[in-house]
Amino acid sequence: MEQFVGRAARLMVRNDAEEPLDLAVEPWGDVHRIMPAELCAVVTHSLAGYGTWPGTTLGDEPFEVQHRPDSLTVWANGSCFPLHDREGNEIEPYLYGGCPVEGTEA
Repeated sequence: MEQFVGRAARLMVRNDAEEPLDLAVEPWGDVHRIMPAELCAVVTHSLAGYGTWPGTTLGDEPFEVQHRPDSLTVWANGSCFPLHDREGNEIEPYLYGGCPVEGTEA
């Protein structure tokens, strides 16, 4: 496998509430339920040729976050956006055309 050339950003999300929290990751609307005291990371990657984070609306920003009482929406402005646990293991397989860092081509 070729070495990934580009940038990566991680957004750590922890549920400190007593109830589960729904984490929606856009632009595809995937939803992951974060249990109380659980921590996960939304990871996004920008290929070197892009020059910035694709999809961003306010400049060079890898994420936009929207909070509601029982849910959180993260807009990941990269070419892919897999979810990981605190040890770095992928939580759910990335299904939308591959991810250059996760071992499949975009």
